[in-house]
Amino acid sequence: MKASVLRELSLEELGHKLADLTQELFNLRFQHATDQLENPMRLRQTKQDIARIKTVLREQQIDD
Repeated sequence: MKASVLRELSLEELGHKLADLTQELFNLRFQHATDQLENPMRLRQTKQDIARIKTVLREQQIDD
């Protein structure tokens, strides 16, 4: 997920995406703990996507 695409979304859409990714991260961590995780890179990618969304949210808060 690119930051340029995230910047075009509204605050509400970013909030929903953040909630979805947080839930996905929880599920991935649970799968990892029970040795059911097929692709461990998804953990890293999900964390990076969460960080990107939080960065864009903070940028929009500063602009307001």
